[in-house]
Amino acid sequence: RVSGRGIARLEQAGIQVETGVCRDEANRLNQGFFKCCTANKPLVTLKIATSLDGRIASASGRSRWITGPASRRRGHLLRANHDAILVGIGTVLADDPSLDCRLPGLLGHSPLRIVVDSHLRITEASILVATAQEIPTWVITTAGRGKKSDRLEKSGVTVISCGKDDNGRVDLAAMLTRLSEKGITRLLVEGGGQVNASLIRASLVDRLYWFRSPGIIGGDGVAALPSVGVTELAEMPQFSLVRSGQAGKDSWQEFETGY
Repeated sequence: RVSGRGIARLEQAGIQVETGVCRDEANRLNQGFFKCCTANKPLVTLKIATSLDGRIASASGRSRWITGPASRRRGHLLRANHDAILVGIGTVLADDPSLDCRLPGLLGHSPLRIVVDSHLRITEASILVATAQEIPTWVITTAGRGKKSDRLEKSGVTVISCGKDDNGRVDLAAMLTRLSEKGITRLLVEGGGQVNASLIRASLVDRLYWFRSPGIIGGDGVAALPSVGVTELAEMPQFSLVRSGQAGKDSWQEFETGY
């Protein structure tokens, strides 16, 4: 209806128009929409909660709770500010999460839930499947149609087939394009180490929130980023610190790439 003629039409109607006001703030606020328009991918925010030495679980696999209540509340606010939240199947099988927003007053703002599940291993008894009628839930897989996918869809889950990468797993770049085409502009990732590393390795992360507790787990714990394929220091993915602060006893930092 406007097609680039909005300013001219306002001025023709006698309305004074000023441009460039809060340009940087507006650009950051709308970055998800802009990226979908220009790159056909959503803005990807990776949220990681670790011990001081970068571990997301102990050697026995225990991860609840590395960070404290204040960090978790801030994490839930991130969920309310995104269209969708994504985890890997490893996180679902290990923790059986609900992935909803449990902040007072924002209980109705839980994002759409997405599971990257290359071989369709999600159990039909999981919380995500059991509550799929209440909160939209998508499973991204490389598996073809079959009895299990049919049963999942009868439970309310949307099963989306996607292409494979060289390792036979879901092609993450292709997945992001599919999500953009389905209207997802801001994606929050709370995946396990494998999903985190795969996204960073493929340069698919735009923003990074890192929450750290003051505790130390040690080298036998589960690393937040098991491998991103760096052999030379010049190959290190680079992020710029935007903000930082405290959440109870924990610290947090927000980083950005150049989009």
